[in-house]
Amino acid sequence: MNKLLISNIEVIPGKKTVQHLGLVQGSTVRAKHAGKDIMAGLKNIFGGELSAYTDLLSESRQEALDRMTEQARAIGANAVINVRFSTSSITAGASEILAYGTAVVLEDK
Repeated sequence: MNKLLISNIEVIPGKKTVQHLGLVQGSTVRAKHAGKDIMAGLKNIFGGELSAYTDLLSESRQEALDRMTEQARAIGANAVINVRFSTSSITAGASEILAYGTAVVLEDK
């Protein structure tokens, strides 16, 4: 399987866009673990990184990217450009991470 190029810029140096395939997206909704929430509350008192939340967000971003990439491959893209992330609260304690971009076919100039 060829590696799909993922970029947050609109124009890839040395490449030209030969086909525009449209918007692709991937998302995941994650909830906090109650035990981790208690530990995060204690960390708020003493300060420092909330590593449980950092890990949760990192895993969520990767899952959203993987789903977006899967959708891009399914429609024949070899790149996704102008990639962005968005987050929103779904309910108390659960959030959505959305990754989206433009699926394209790129060729060397």
